[in-house]
Amino acid sequence: MSAAAGPDEAVIETMLEAARAQARAGLAEGGVPIGAALFAGGELLGAGRNLRVQQGSPIHHGETSALAAAGRLPAATYARSTMVTTLSPCDMCTGAILLYKIPRVIIGENTTFVGAEQLLRSRGVDLVILDDAECRELMAAFIEARPDVWFEDIGEPPAHPA
Repeated sequence: MSAAAGPDEAVIETMLEAARAQARAGLAEGGVPIGAALFAGGELLGAGRNLRVQQGSPIHHGETSALAAAGRLPAATYARSTMVTTLSPCDMCTGAILLYKIPRVIIGENTTFVGAEQLLRSRGVDLVILDDAECRELMAAFIEARPDVWFEDIGEPPAHPA
């Protein structure tokens, strides 16, 4: 797989499944169902999920948890990697992607939330948006059931304050 061409559909599906599995696990734990996985050369380096609820953490989103799971890596590894996430990256996760110069982000869906995609594009990051039904359904159901947790997660006041 060349850096310019990117992974084929079967590889993308395998990569997305790693992120979806993390999202499902997060939901089962009572958390926000967002998962992510970092790959380089087809190898899974680390996968993680949003752990804000489970750990009471302000910074453990899917992408940041995947980076933490991957551990300390050389810049050359990040430069040839792909971040796969079930949901469009928020500002914080976008910052981590930019900091480590990750060149490609595969996004499961961006219907329920559009993160800092324009910033990523403006900095040369290749975005692949899949519009995956399972990713969309997980988030839509969660947002409907737990809007308070969702708005807290994205740093917004509730849509309908109590």
